[in-house]
Amino acid sequence: MHNATAQMTTVLEFAIVGFIETLIVLGVMVYLFGIPIRGNLFLLMGLTASYALGRIEFKGKGLLLMTVLAVSMFPQVAVLSGMFELIRALGLYNRAIGLVVPYTIFTLPFTVWILTTFMRQLPIDLEEAAIMDGCGPLRIVFQVFMPLLWPALVSTGLLAFIGAWNEFLYALTFVVEDTERTVPVGISQISGATAYEIPWGSIMAASVIVTVPLLVLVLLFQQKIVSGLTAGAVKG
Repeated sequence: MHNATAQMTTVLEFAIVGFIETLIVLGVMVYLFGIPIRGNLFLLMGLTASYALGRIEFKGKGLLLMTVLAVSMFPQVAVLSGMFELIRALGLYNRAIGLVVPYTIFTLPFTVWILTTFMRQLPIDLEEAAIMDGCGPLRIVFQVFMPLLWPALVSTGLLAFIGAWNEFLYALTFVVEDTERTVPVGISQISGATAYEIPWGSIMAASVIVTVPLLVLVLLFQQKIVSGLTAGAVKG
């Protein structure tokens, strides 16, 4: 019994030390949350684009939707060199805020495609009534349609947030300063006391820490997530 208690105490001490060391290595975690949250600003662009593609008839709309879908299929490594030149030209190299550009480029097509599907399902009577009341396109989008699209926005935003949160290639390539790195790259940079030591305790502690925000978001918005994912599954 005494040996079991001693072993449990040792395990707890090891876990506590691992968490403390991880927090010290990762530093203040504000910068870890910043990039995915800023990346979700694309929802505004996705909402307006989905209104145009879902509610307005114009020539070439089908081809444009296919182009949007094709862009979302491009592998990241295929455009890495071109994206690198773009980031340097904009003066955003080695700056965490610069990651918003590639994150937006690769999450926006997915967002537009999903929100366009939801936008098409909204009753045309709502839009006609809003037009009769003198509403312009922006008022229709933000005051009439947006409250009805909250489940879709939450579901799409969370999926895009997870994609930005877990992204590794661009964060590793475009940011070299430790104080600007994102979560996956920060965890990969955790090293042991020697070149032959793998700090499993710190790595596992970091994995737990960075999972907490996702769990909190899912718990807060679980009802809207379920509504957004199942909307349109049943007609009538």
